[in-house]
Amino acid sequence: MERAEAMIEIDRYRAEDKPALASMYRHVLGESRADALLQRWEWQYERNPSLPDGAPLIWVARENGAIVGQYATMPVRLWVNGTEIDAAWGTDVMVAPEGQRKGLGHRLFETWDRNVGAAIGLGLTDASTGLFRKLGWPELGQVPRFVKPLHDEHGRLAALLGRMRGALGATHDRAIGQMEPVTRFGDEISRLWERSARHFAFAVRRDARYLDWKFADAPTQYSIAVLRGGGEASGYVVYRHVAEADKRATILVDFLADPGDDEALPTMLRWLEREARGARSDVIRAFTTFEGYHGAFRDAGWVSGALAFRFVAKINAVQVPPEFYSSERWHVTAGDSDVDR
Repeated sequence: MERAEAMIEIDRYRAEDKPALASMYRHVLGESRADALLQRWEWQYERNPSLPDGAPLIWVARENGAIVGQYATMPVRLWVNGTEIDAAWGTDVMVAPEGQRKGLGHRLFETWDRNVGAAIGLGLTDASTGLFRKLGWPELGQVPRFVKPLHDEHGRLAALLGRMRGALGATHDRAIGQMEPVTRFGDEISRLWERSARHFAFAVRRDARYLDWKFADAPTQYSIAVLRGGGEASGYVVYRHVAEADKRATILVDFLADPGDDEALPTMLRWLEREARGARSDVIRAFTTFEGYHGAFRDAGWVSGALAFRFVAKINAVQVPPEFYSSERWHVTAGDSDVDR
């Protein structure tokens, strides 16, 4: 147990804390935002298959017994330079007005860090970025964004050319494998992860159990497709079509392709473009840190877009050299943590 000051204690969430947390959410966020968080709460914090002891991995700050702050996290199994360790994405940090100006934010961050094999964060705010900098954590920058515009100034001509390229690509792709929409992930995806992991220095374990929880069972509705060929899966995509203020977009939320298979990711990107055009999307977006994938995106006509997600990581359970944090061999997407919700 950690003490922030004489009258404030920080400890693990207990089942009986749930009503008090819900009350704090409404106090801090207001009714509508709190209700949105609570609708996801059971799935995100109680049903996560990576919970280390079966209980939500949340730390709460108590002042005279009343909850005045929390640091909620999303535990995962993390592949780090050939070793799997327990890790946790930092998700919802919150301090009630009566708990502010008492150093609680700093103490909650430190408690999280001391109690996990790796502390990792995605979609950081300016405030949290500044705090990590003060704490001396490695600077990782932002997750690269790739964008594929589906219409240019010539509009209909671009769409026609895209359909022609898609038709030619579909013929080629069928010789490589078949993209099949699915509602859940199978054991073949776990085997895909086992074959692919060695190419990464850092990646959340993407086996079927985790992916089913993260995408098939999530409150957010996703579409999923698997690339199959020769009796095995060589890749998958998780995506959704969204209506924005001035356009329709297709978001490639998460994906995995065997980096040792030069045809897998190009095949999946061609298929995704056909899906996006069928949904009348104006643009496709993806986020990926792994440089081994970047060439396939560029070859498929994707361009670099404005950066959006800052991320941070501090590995505690195993020793890593300073150059580990370059992130060139890290696999991080918009589907990691809880930024896509």
